[in-house]
Amino acid sequence: MKYRKLGRTDLDVSVICLGTMTWGQQNNQEEAFEQMDYALEKGVNFFDTAEMYPVPPTEETQGMTEEYIGNWFAQRKCRDKVILATKVAGPAEWLPYIRNGSGLDEKNIRAAIDSSLKRLQTDYIDLYQLHWPARPTNYFGQLGYEHREKESTEISHTLEVLTQLVKEGKVRHIGVSNETAWGVMEFVRQAETQGYERIVSIQNPYNLLNRTYEIGLAEVSHREDVGLLAYSPMAFGALSGKYLNGQKPAGARMTLFDRFTRYLSPIAEEAIAKYAELARQHNLTPAQMSLAYVNERSFVTSNIIGATSMEQLKENIASIELELNEEVLSAVEQIHLQNSNPCP
Repeated sequence: MKYRKLGRTDLDVSVICLGTMTWGQQNNQEEAFEQMDYALEKGVNFFDTAEMYPVPPTEETQGMTEEYIGNWFAQRKCRDKVILATKVAGPAEWLPYIRNGSGLDEKNIRAAIDSSLKRLQTDYIDLYQLHWPARPTNYFGQLGYEHREKESTEISHTLEVLTQLVKEGKVRHIGVSNETAWGVMEFVRQAETQGYERIVSIQNPYNLLNRTYEIGLAEVSHREDVGLLAYSPMAFGALSGKYLNGQKPAGARMTLFDRFTRYLSPIAEEAIAKYAELARQHNLTPAQMSLAYVNERSFVTSNIIGATSMEQLKENIASIELELNEEVLSAVEQIHLQNSNPCP
């Protein structure tokens, strides 16, 4: 395994991070335990979850992913071996069962952290992240920005609460997710001018079908030491090629849930087919080539992989051993130029 510093902290996190959002929906507790055992054995010391998980979110399953992790900590007695990240949900009228729509004010954040700590059976979170912004902006697949003035929790208020949680010892470090370049810089600016806790990471989507992070945020990651925790590095599994030509594998994520089908558009399929063929030409699996590409990006701190089977998990983690040569990288860039960001 390889490791990188988490922001400006003294924490070394594995370049492969174990994603957990299928646990409680597509994976039961026994399967989650098997995944965590294997990941830890292979040197993965960084786990990412959220109070909202599993996904797709439902009232009946909300919080179950954290519960599985907490039960694993209790049984394995290995909390100190894991750098644990979780998230508080932003404002969401579509999640009425999470504190009547959640939010990033003090009342919501404190209720969220206390519930997460209880489910996770721990007294601290290593990295506490804001799952999405409180203000209206372009995230979750939206490229164009349309300015809307809408009452929302000020960043300064949210930062003040998070800073207090760090002082209380409930949280070690803080980060953001689904953020914009302006948002990251505003969090950094306020931390430096007002004395608030400084964010150490940003968790946004990044994969061969969606490299929009490179446009503005990649430079921010380098210059401000706010590294990317890349989620959806396999585009919900689409980059494996298993959905090509209309295939719908039984039990696969995009077979089960229509909400993820943005990675199955005709233009996306065209790009996926080209990447899959490139991988085969170089005796690589499409999955490992896709993950290795993300692993090697200089602005990436950690690559959040997810799997529903142990076979997938083993293949995903093994991507850390692969280094793409210049011929492959050059071909990737040519495909990208022809099919630029088909799935934001």
